[in-house]
Amino acid sequence: MNTKSSATVLNLSDKIGRAPLPSVVTDLLREHIIEGKLAPGTRLNERELCEQLGVSRTPLREAFRLLAFEGLIDMQPNRGARVTVLSLTDIRESFTVLGALETLSGQLACQNATDEEIREIVALTHEMKAFYVRDDLPNYYRLNRSIHSRLIQAARNNLLEQTHTHLNQRVQSLRFRSNLNHDKWSNAMAEHQAMAEALARRDGDELGRLLSAHLQRKCDAVLEALAEQDDSHEPSA
Repeated sequence: MNTKSSATVLNLSDKIGRAPLPSVVTDLLREHIIEGKLAPGTRLNERELCEQLGVSRTPLREAFRLLAFEGLIDMQPNRGARVTVLSLTDIRESFTVLGALETLSGQLACQNATDEEIREIVALTHEMKAFYVRDDLPNYYRLNRSIHSRLIQAARNNLLEQTHTHLNQRVQSLRFRSNLNHDKWSNAMAEHQAMAEALARRDGDELGRLLSAHLQRKCDAVLEALAEQDDSHEPSA
């Protein structure tokens, strides 16, 4: 792992509490991958991470195993672990399938969600907007993830939830980075407000349409950012 990436990993002393240590390590590394503090392609050096986190290799390797199952890291024989790098095809296909799953989840959530679940999602949307106004992207995105997760749960379809959860983990860092452009972040916030209103009306067709368009714009933003990144790395003539 390079020095810059290593320096971003936090100490676990304020996070352990009663949670099992592998779970705490997994959550911390996942958070850093999603927020780009551990960038795609970063090699994860076991010895360095154990020293930085103050843990033995046993919980760290368990965390690696769980993150590999989620598709966030690759375990390479004789080369260790690295943060997963998705190809452009992987990205397009992932967002296409996620868009279909979230469209269906919106339709089913409007049919099956309890009134209390709807109130909670609407309340979380208002809370998320407060973080948007404060320009606090990490906390905004924490609530964003919770909202999408609650919509999936409210659909009351276990297979849908399992499939979505596994696929969505792969692109969480990309969904986070799509908000680094403030204009796109502003549009995403407006879309979430419209989603909350459609859910409150139990308008499944409208919520499904909004979720599909939302995912497509996320995909477009990600691909645009990656293209700009590639252009910036090209040598000048």
